[in-house]
Amino acid sequence: MELLFIGGSELAIVFLIALLFFGADSIPSIAKTAGKAMKEFKKATSDIKKEFDEHTDGVKDQVNDVRKTLNEGGRAIEDEIRKTEKDLKDNLK
Repeated sequence: MELLFIGGSELAIVFLIALLFFGADSIPSIAKTAGKAMKEFKKATSDIKKEFDEHTDGVKDQVNDVRKTLNEGGRAIEDEIRKTEKDLKDNLK
């Protein structure tokens, strides 16, 4: 993952290469365009995440409902087993 991190010297080299290729006059417009592109990318990423969350909220609710039903059913079965054990113990006495 070290490839993703650019240090100060690497950044200076990239800037010098860009200066040589594009010239000093075009660097501000390139930077402005890159900034706009990053802003659009972040907005698109945010929109996709929001849409994904909206579509999965219904599934999350259904899973929580099933989990709640299973927990309630498990408790009811557990209560019934305890009641049956108690009845058996009482009948054996």
